[in-house]
Amino acid sequence: MVLVANELKETILTFRYIGSKARLSEYLKEFIGAPVSPSGRFVDAFCGTGAVAEVAAKLGWPIWLNDHLVSAGIVAAARLISKDQVKFEATGGYLKTIKILNELEPVKGYIWREYSPASSEYIGIERRYFTEVNAAQIDAIRTQIGKWKVAGDITNMEERLLIAELLSATNRVANIAGTYGCFLATWTRQSESTLMMTARKLNSKKTDIITTNDNVADLIVSPDDLVYLDPPYTKRQYASYYHILETISIGDEPEVEGVAGLRPWRDKASDFCYKTRALVALSDLIRSLNAKRILLSYSAEGHIPIDDLHNKLAQIGNVKTHPLTDVGRYRPNKAACAANSSVSEYLIEIVKLTISDAREVNS
Repeated sequence: MVLVANELKETILTFRYIGSKARLSEYLKEFIGAPVSPSGRFVDAFCGTGAVAEVAAKLGWPIWLNDHLVSAGIVAAARLISKDQVKFEATGGYLKTIKILNELEPVKGYIWREYSPASSEYIGIERRYFTEVNAAQIDAIRTQIGKWKVAGDITNMEERLLIAELLSATNRVANIAGTYGCFLATWTRQSESTLMMTARKLNSKKTDIITTNDNVADLIVSPDDLVYLDPPYTKRQYASYYHILETISIGDEPEVEGVAGLRPWRDKASDFCYKTRALVALSDLIRSLNAKRILLSYSAEGHIPIDDLHNKLAQIGNVKTHPLTDVGRYRPNKAACAANSSVSEYLIEIVKLTISDAREVNS
């Protein structure tokens, strides 16, 4: 397949990312606003797929992306990359590079061995995340990207973009219901199609981007930064739900376990996913951040009742809770689909108190 300029695609999310704010990003625009200080950054501390950071970038903010998942940081950063930041000089340009990757010979590597039916021969469990053909193509592409990077033929940002395109292609052929927590017993029509990378339409305007994979509590932000928090607020642990994307992004070959073939993930388990810890963890985080203004996305399906959260945060700063809209609830199975329920989304705006204000409130 030869990709030409008029085949560039708009950025489209190719899988169901739990809690994605893609449908809420336009509602959030008015609360983000334009930068008020030349030194301020938009800090997307749980960046996920980067839908909100993309809105902030268009409003003129320099962007700091952070997520404990490497794959999330890659996907989010790719949304913000401009043409001038990825020349692909050593590989013949962006379109040529994608063409080369699509035409590689398959490699029977780690993904093929662990996450296709070939796994039955090696571990006695037939995992049907990908057909053998598609799994071997994922291995071939990821291997070539790694070789280019080691040889210095692509830059860090070019590597990030190519991995993001591979993740998108992977998601299009994955035999899953929505996340990688498990695979489907029978092949879907989509999963039997041929894996093919596509080139996205890159931004014309450059955005200053920082990407980290730090513990959010360790982020050193400034009072001029606008911090946006979209923490997990149900029991679903993202590190286990998106484990294969994490493995492809890192490019390692971890020892995996169980029918689902989960990579080790418990070191990335989030306190925000535990009902007994969530309120304290979230209030402690917001208290520790040095930013004057913080925006917190929250959902009515979260562990913490919205009124309890509001009251707790009122001890830290001036708090306004803005109802946004109702969105369809995550539906991973037939029972959830039959319920056909929606959930209310909120934005909580916190303006941190000064020391004197805090004394008055807590006295």
